[in-house]
Amino acid sequence: MPQNTRKIAVLTGDLVNSTGLGPAKIERAFAALEDSAATQAEWMGESLHFTRHRGDGWQVALAEPKYALRSALAFRAALRAEGEEFDSYIGIAEGEVEGEIGPDLNEETAKAFSVSGEKLEHVKSGEALADIKLSSTGIRMLYDRATPQDALAIALDGYASEWTQVQAATIQEILSPDYDLNFSKTAIKLGKSRQTVTKTIRASQYVRISLALASMETWIDNNA
Repeated sequence: MPQNTRKIAVLTGDLVNSTGLGPAKIERAFAALEDSAATQAEWMGESLHFTRHRGDGWQVALAEPKYALRSALAFRAALRAEGEEFDSYIGIAEGEVEGEIGPDLNEETAKAFSVSGEKLEHVKSGEALADIKLSSTGIRMLYDRATPQDALAIALDGYASEWTQVQAATIQEILSPDYDLNFSKTAIKLGKSRQTVTKTIRASQYVRISLALASMETWIDNNA
């Protein structure tokens, strides 16, 4: 790989039922997504270059591709924390880019950006996956090819789709890869009792999600 080339992950999303949400809620959704992107910049060590994409769509570039699934879940948690009518389809792709990424991802031409968008369209259209119609399963996020990451994305999608608003608001506070499991501190930040937060975390399946993400991220590091 040339010295000025690096690997990134690209997430391309589109709000679920944006027509039904209406303009005010769409703006709330984008504010939540932008806030999540700003938080995740601390994980990545640089900006995600959050860009509004194709009307009610959005796109980000991740300097740490191993965090792609964690990032996708964080964005979905940020949306669901606004209300259970909020969610996003997400297509994920990885690839190489040369040089610096600009602030407007609509101007980027690296293959990962277009492939991520294509995978988003596959999710939205219900294209067949292993002879199963996605539209009949409710799956809302996929990787660009059949990989361990794609398998985990499908499995974790089921958890994210079931989060309540309260669970999502809690999850988004603790999805950081370096979260220290200090539920008391999280409870104070959320203005709730530790008992309530612990109960919510258990109901959201956070422990299983966290273990799965950490295991995948370690596998990626070991196979880089």
